[in-house]
Amino acid sequence: MASSSGSARLEDVPSIDLMSELLRRMKCASKPDKRLILIGPPGSGKGTQSPIIKDEYCLCHLATGDMLRAAVAAKTPLGIKAKEAMDNGGLVSDDLVVGIIDEAVKKPSCQKGFILDGFPRTVVQAQKLDQMLEKQGTKIDTVLNFSIDDAILEERITGRWIHPSSGRSYHTKFAPPKVAGVDDVTGEPLIQRKDDTAAVLKSRLEAFHKQTEPVIDYYSKKKIVAELQAEKPPKEVAEEIQKVLSS
Repeated sequence: MASSSGSARLEDVPSIDLMSELLRRMKCASKPDKRLILIGPPGSGKGTQSPIIKDEYCLCHLATGDMLRAAVAAKTPLGIKAKEAMDNGGLVSDDLVVGIIDEAVKKPSCQKGFILDGFPRTVVQAQKLDQMLEKQGTKIDTVLNFSIDDAILEERITGRWIHPSSGRSYHTKFAPPKVAGVDDVTGEPLIQRKDDTAAVLKSRLEAFHKQTEPVIDYYSKKKIVAELQAEKPPKEVAEEIQKVLSS
């Protein structure tokens, strides 16, 4: 049986890949369905935790920026509309983004549910998302709120330094290089990402608090928000998430 054009035919897929996918699906069959939203400011640890949750509960990870780019590249009807908006310097409408999520969650990889990261950013988006899911007969189960003090975030983010050619990362406080400002292996200078400066972080945090805190209130009224102490070490945050999602 040939699948969609351009992808491999089943008989051409190595047996070991087929077997591991079958085993994964069998393991996943017993997992409860989960539809999750991750909310938190930049640097709060969502990117660290989402792959762990995704694997543990067999969910698909929906990052709206990536999905938009994929839809534009695949020239889907919604992707074409999104490209028009972007080419004209406009923002992609909430309805378009919700439409792209609507298409994505129907894929087999999202059968057990999904993790939404970076969306909804506003209450209007949250309402549109709820309406779309309602039509599918589902709803958001849990909103994980990565709660962290701005001052801790500033220390976390502005202390990050990168070795550009290898991607090795350091932190002035938590993982300093042997010699300040240079890579341990090559001795080449380290750089700071443009987004990792205090000024950029301040404006991103202001935007986050203004736009997204009302979204947390919106879901709190539905009693589905779980507060996470995101300043804790990643392992402890992962354990906290495990407790929330297994209860």
